[in-house]
Amino acid sequence: MTKITKQFVFIVLISLLNVAVLQGCEGNQTQSEPPATNSQPTENTTEKATDQESGTLQIRANGEDFIRKGFVSKDGWQINFDRVYVTLADVTAYQSDPPFDPESGKTLEAKEKVSLAQTQTVDLAQGDENAEPILVGEVKAPAGRYNALSWQMVPAQTGEASGYPLYLSGKATKEGKNVDFILKIQPEMAFTCGDFVGEQRKGILQAGSTSDLEATFHFDHLFGDAETVPDDELNQGALGFEPFATLAKDGKLEADTTMLKENLSEADYKKLMEILPSLGHVGEGHCQETKL
Repeated sequence: MTKITKQFVFIVLISLLNVAVLQGCEGNQTQSEPPATNSQPTENTTEKATDQESGTLQIRANGEDFIRKGFVSKDGWQINFDRVYVTLADVTAYQSDPPFDPESGKTLEAKEKVSLAQTQTVDLAQGDENAEPILVGEVKAPAGRYNALSWQMVPAQTGEASGYPLYLSGKATKEGKNVDFILKIQPEMAFTCGDFVGEQRKGILQAGSTSDLEATFHFDHLFGDAETVPDDELNQGALGFEPFATLAKDGKLEADTTMLKENLSEADYKKLMEILPSLGHVGEGHCQETKL
């Protein structure tokens, strides 16, 4: 082998050795460094999914046109309300499965439920006949169909209604007689209701949207309704306004439950106490009612 050939072979061997060393170093570096995709903080996919699967559920209270517009009682008194305060606590909406039937006597079985955090006093007489039902509160809630609603009526803590779950103020007129009245009503009550019944379905909450449920109060159960025939079940069970009017002095009446118990006839007071738990509805849907 010539001298030139030996030098050529030597150079080739040195070049091959350098390539091998460099490849070995690069291999070691690739194994020791973490992948580039893991060098950044990861996104909280669980929280994102929760946001994508929830919406806003509003709870409203409605005294209907009887309260906002006024009406004529079964015994002919035109009643117009200035203020009708109800104080609502532990307001809870449910996805009930099976659907809750308040007249079945069975227990509500909920797969989801959400509650308003605060007790709230609302004025059902606020606004005219075109006003929206009063917003009690709203809460972030899982999407789905909310087909049951419960709440308690408890004493207000402040204001005119302080100490009473229900406070009614207004004026009644009949055949030239006027009665300015304030009725401050106990007892505390609780309502557990099924699906809302009305022209529009309520409580179906889509992800990322807003839906509502409604606690409805039927004061025609208390006073009756002149636009309904006298022998209708509603008017037969109602007390009317006349028993309250007879207690007025100089055209004024301010009475709490104790005063009413002492001054109404025993039969009228008993009827009043039987009527109160029937005030709560969800639209025309019924509720289980209990005194607390």
